Amino acid sequence: MTLVLDLESTGVPRVLHWGEDLGKLTAADIAALRYAATRPVPPSSLRDPWWFTLVPVEGDGWQGTPALSGARGGAVLYPRLTLTDTEVNHQTSDDEVRLELQDRELGLAVHIQLRLETSGLVRIRHRLINHGPIVLALANMTVMLPIPAEAEELLDLTGRWCRERSPQRLPFTLGTRLRESRRGRTGHDAPLLLVAGRAGFGFRHGEVWATHVAWSGDHVHLAERLPERAGQASAVIGGGELLRPGEVRLQPGAAYSSPWVFFTWSNNGLDGAAGRIHRWIRSRPLHPRRPRPVVLNTWEAVYFDHDIDRLRQLADVAAALGVQRFVLDDGWFLGRRDDKAGLGDWHVDPRTWPGGLHPLTDHLRKLGMEIGLWVEPEMVNQDSDLARTHPDWVLARQDRPPRSWRSQDVLDCGRPEVAEYLFLRLDALIKEYRLDYLKWDHNRDLLEAVHWPTARAGLHAHTAGVYQLLDKLRARHPALEIETCSSGGARVDLEILERTDRVWASDTNDALERQQIQRWTGLLLPPELVGTHVGPPESHTTGRRLDLSLRCLTALFGHPGIEWDITTCTKDELRTLKAWINVYNELRPLLHTGDVVRADHPDSGALLHGVVAADQSEAVFAYVRHTTSPETLPGRVRLPGLDRSRRYALTHRKEFADAVGRQLRLPAWWSDGEIELPGSILLSAGIQLPLLNPGQGLLLHLRGVKT
Repeated sequence: MTLVLDLESTGVPRVLHWGEDLGKLTAADIAALRYAATRPVPPSSLRDPWWFTLVPVEGDGWQGTPALSGARGGAVLYPRLTLTDTEVNHQTSDDEVRLELQDRELGLAVHIQLRLETSGLVRIRHRLINHGPIVLALANMTVMLPIPAEAEELLDLTGRWCRERSPQRLPFTLGTRLRESRRGRTGHDAPLLLVAGRAGFGFRHGEVWATHVAWSGDHVHLAERLPERAGQASAVIGGGELLRPGEVRLQPGAAYSSPWVFFTWSNNGLDGAAGRIHRWIRSRPLHPRRPRPVVLNTWEAVYFDHDIDRLRQLADVAAALGVQRFVLDDGWFLGRRDDKAGLGDWHVDPRTWPGGLHPLTDHLRKLGMEIGLWVEPEMVNQDSDLARTHPDWVLARQDRPPRSWRSQDVLDCGRPEVAEYLFLRLDALIKEYRLDYLKWDHNRDLLEAVHWPTARAGLHAHTAGVYQLLDKLRARHPALEIETCSSGGARVDLEILERTDRVWASDTNDALERQQIQRWTGLLLPPELVGTHVGPPESHTTGRRLDLSLRCLTALFGHPGIEWDITTCTKDELRTLKAWINVYNELRPLLHTGDVVRADHPDSGALLHGVVAADQSEAVFAYVRHTTSPETLPGRVRLPGLDRSRRYALTHRKEFADAVGRQLRLPAWWSDGEIELPGSILLSAGIQLPLLNPGQGLLLHLRGVKT
């Protein structure tokens, strides 16, 4: 991939190209590119040709969404920035450009930090400094890159609680496609990636350009196409933080930094674009390195019914299966018998736990298990000692009650005293019980989030305060792992992932719902960062009953765990769970380092996805039927991502082989259990699979054959 900037002029650097690799360019090549792309001047327009820059504003001739807008003393700001300093660093791992722009007349400076990672991922952020004599009220700071006319179609994601990551497509026509999130958290309906591409692009084909805003508060993604074109720019994509009126007011000398905005390109469809992000995520120093342990979470096993003998028995059964981490979910702290009381009082309830949590944690350590605990630090119930003592700590107006949501309010983490209280309580719990893991929940949207008594919007300060709290905890406890949960998948973004070790993709463990949720969460995150649990036979969110085989198969492709009262399991169910954990332990090195692939399968009632080793020497695929087909027999299935020139031994994993529908005869190779084929056949001709009923799936395992 290539990103070409024109740094020759004294104005804001122009973006000459972003997309397909142009090879090594000389200064003469760049000058020729600039010359070849200079547009004519049509009637009734600006007299001189103009270009799309890294900070497009009206002063450049840009008539779309400005990259920067605000006011000072009631006077609107229309900056005309010039380049005052350039720093280019060529590192072994990435390239970085730092640019300093100024409008001395208006007393503004914009510092741009642009990084081109080795994976081909581009990430950019802007920093605005107020050098003027009075306060500057910032309206927006948006980061954008241009895309060409070939981007004719848009795709993004939406959703709701227990139905996150639902894709939607539309033509990319003239005008603005604006996705604003005003939820105070990333949101169940967050786009994750806003994608523009050639018409008909899919997972494995088509040229695409995509963007992600790494911010856990209010944010905006946009795609915009104007009748006017600026040089090569037919359209733009980008985004930034969504600021409420008066939320960011810069005193003289103060600065505001935008979130990192990520840009990815691929000429091999969505998988190629996602692969660049996955490779960058895995290259981070803080990325989890040790094998992801199998988890037992107690929520769907016991809910609020915390009984020490029952929990010990649950731990005993889990340990015998091979579970390595035990997470005690909601219900352990003061007054917590349901979800209407106790939030904020982060002390172990002596009525439920007269000996504290030690009787349980000591038992877990004897079993060799890691210990995790559920918390929801940013929230408070009105029925709590904290709310009664500090009603002013709520992120809301004090002269009228906030709107009720799940009987809880939001603590203002922008207040230093709130953040300090939470740090001291969490730090004490981690120390006393030697916790390995926190499940950090966040169960409501933030509405009318007002910092009192100033009555100013408080979302930006609250989000920054949460980041600082997490950073402080991680600095004090560097071995601690944290999961970001937000009533399921409502806080999934790359900035919260700078401070956490996995996400909870959804509160539903219904395996068929999870097939789609996990498929599209994978646009942003690799499997090892996505919590995937085996739930009970009947889903508590949908009421649907599904075979254990499919529930295990679905949970395999992530960071797996169990969320089920396994003390009630039959011997056959326990054998299945143990075999599934063994398969996970065997395949974990592949699943958590390989390339995620998703087939553009022609049968809309079936899903095919998998992971292929980086050297293409091994692969594993799941084939799942979620609805029936009008056709009697399924067609042959092509397996994407393999090495065309390599031979593979293909087997079906017998741990999942019972999941076949009624049929007079199975495919011949299936009955034999193994077949050896060249990658070219598997890629282009495909293989025949057995008939499946809705709610059934298969696991295929391929190993390269040495010749």
